[in-house]
Amino acid sequence: MVNTYSFSEIKKIVLAGKILAKILETVKKEVKVGVSLRHLDRLAFQLAKKYKARPAFLGYQPDNASKPFGGSICASINDVIVHGLPSDYKLQNGDVLKIDFGIEYQSFFADAAITIGIDEISKETKHLIETTESALKKAIKMAKPGRTLGDIGWIIEKTAEDNGLKVIKDLTGHGIGRELHEDPVIYNFGKKASGIKLEPGMVLAIEPMFSIGSGKIIQRPDESWATEDGSLSAHFEHTIAITEKGSQILTINN
Repeated sequence: MVNTYSFSEIKKIVLAGKILAKILETVKKEVKVGVSLRHLDRLAFQLAKKYKARPAFLGYQPDNASKPFGGSICASINDVIVHGLPSDYKLQNGDVLKIDFGIEYQSFFADAAITIGIDEISKETKHLIETTESALKKAIKMAKPGRTLGDIGWIIEKTAEDNGLKVIKDLTGHGIGRELHEDPVIYNFGKKASGIKLEPGMVLAIEPMFSIGSGKIIQRPDESWATEDGSLSAHFEHTIAITEKGSQILTINN
């Protein structure tokens, strides 16, 4: 069942989203060559505590995982797409870092992700990052009453194909609100005018994931997900609400 939320409930998710955005902004400023993933994770945890929020991923056990996640952020490097566990690895020139972060604040959840190219990156890498972010923007613009989940998946897939990139089809977005993961599943591919119709009050975490090479994935021993062929990947995500006028991004600080 797809939940719909009242105006007052969405205002509470907005509060969570603003806190999340502030934390991500601060963490992003720390991203540079020589900084460890564990340092970024500690910073996110400390900031969440400062804002009286709870890191939603810490201790959370996702599907296909044998144990709870051990970090506050997912810090995924290069071919790793999602669920990268923060470690002592220090960022290097040319790396592609994906930071996925969720919080719970006053019993409501928000979730967002960014991709950052470290120092000097190739034109191909820059194209990957910019196209994945563009797909998210187009999907958010598409998300309004009367449209469908298929429309969202279609525009994401089309953006990848038009730019010579592959969609990671086995990883998805999701509903969000009182739980971190709720119905519906939001695929990054689809057919126009198919699937569940979007209605005011729905709250969705839309998260396109693209790769330069293969769209197929493998699960690594640390339970992160990576591209099968080792090619670079990118990931962007926002939590949005469907409103009468269209879509409202909840994970921004303004």
